[in-house]
Amino acid sequence: MELCGPMRVQTINGKKYILVIVDDYSRFTWVKFLRSKDETPKVVIKFLKQIQVGLNKTVRNIRTDNGTEFVNKDLTEYYERVGIFHQKTVSRTPQQNDVVERRNRTLVEAARTMLIFSKAPMFLWAEAVATACYTQNRSLIHTRHCKTPYELVHDKKPDLTFFRVFGALCYLQMTNRSTIEFESSILYIKIQQ
Repeated sequence: MELCGPMRVQTINGKKYILVIVDDYSRFTWVKFLRSKDETPKVVIKFLKQIQVGLNKTVRNIRTDNGTEFVNKDLTEYYERVGIFHQKTVSRTPQQNDVVERRNRTLVEAARTMLIFSKAPMFLWAEAVATACYTQNRSLIHTRHCKTPYELVHDKKPDLTFFRVFGALCYLQMTNRSTIEFESSILYIKIQQ
């Protein structure tokens, strides 16, 4: 796990931080967006519970840096209660947590490129990061297994038929005959009579 931020521009919801979580075996990545570092313990505990129930997997080890957002009383007590071993890297040595550090950089650079290419406003950086994460989980091939991270976690091939270019014009048909139009990531609503 790694916490990235604060970002220069807040999202619409006031989020400034990205919590990046990478599975060591499959390299499947999850991103969570936070308003402040103080939210980290609550988000980590909720995420671990969801993974253990949703994927029916047991989390045995967690590797983080030695930041106070990861090394605190709440998380330490939770790890001891559920039997998770917390590996802490040495201060100022990002090389020890290199997998998540590289993924962090890859996601942020991909998001920046997507925002620039689509000419979208910078406050949509969280949507761009989430899209980059979603795309990379379903497209990067794990060389040892010749499968994507999604295939390794879910045991099935991902559906890629609905992929479009970030910032492309698209329409959503609503049941009450409203159409929502997205153009360059700016929302317009048209009501059909």
